[in-house]
Amino acid sequence: MPDFTVLAVFIPTFFFVSITPGMCMTLAMTLGMSIGVKRTLWMMLGELIGVALVAIAAVMGVASVMLNYPDIFAVLKWLGGAYLAYIGINMWRSKGKMAIIEGQQTDTSISNSALMSQGFITAIANPKGWAFMISLLPPFINVDQAVGTQLFWLLSIIMLTESASMLAYASGGKSLRLFLSRGDNIKLMNRIAGSLMVGVGLWLALG
Repeated sequence: MPDFTVLAVFIPTFFFVSITPGMCMTLAMTLGMSIGVKRTLWMMLGELIGVALVAIAAVMGVASVMLNYPDIFAVLKWLGGAYLAYIGINMWRSKGKMAIIEGQQTDTSISNSALMSQGFITAIANPKGWAFMISLLPPFINVDQAVGTQLFWLLSIIMLTESASMLAYASGGKSLRLFLSRGDNIKLMNRIAGSLMVGVGLWLALG
């Protein structure tokens, strides 16, 4: 386990980075608004798996190699971004599986695996996420101690912090949905959620 000094620096550092609005947090808020917090947990699971893989790769040095070959990211970035933008456009038009339909709380027709894929692709196809993990994690690893044990604890902190942050954003999306629904503004909710989803898609594709 990393010593107390390392943890005392790493925990607040990663907390403030994680809670800052970003691609995954915006996606969590959007899905929280459109399909509810409970179903958004599937997207969060996929995102956490992706973040864990990126973090492990960063420590192992794989990420530095991958960043030298940006073509590896291009396909994932553009396909993932286009898919999210497509969903967002349909939501904006009050169509598609994720749009909020009057008298219907959530649409269960979108599969859990599709939600997981959204989170996973968003996490691993973000070059900024790779660059951040490369710069953040290695300095906290002491090569004179067991790397596996240190990585386990740091990853545990990352997973816990990311989960709490995404849950907070998803709950905020749900609260916004409840607030807007009181005025029977379902179309407005769809347009807000759809616009956010398109924004995440463009962010992923062009970032």
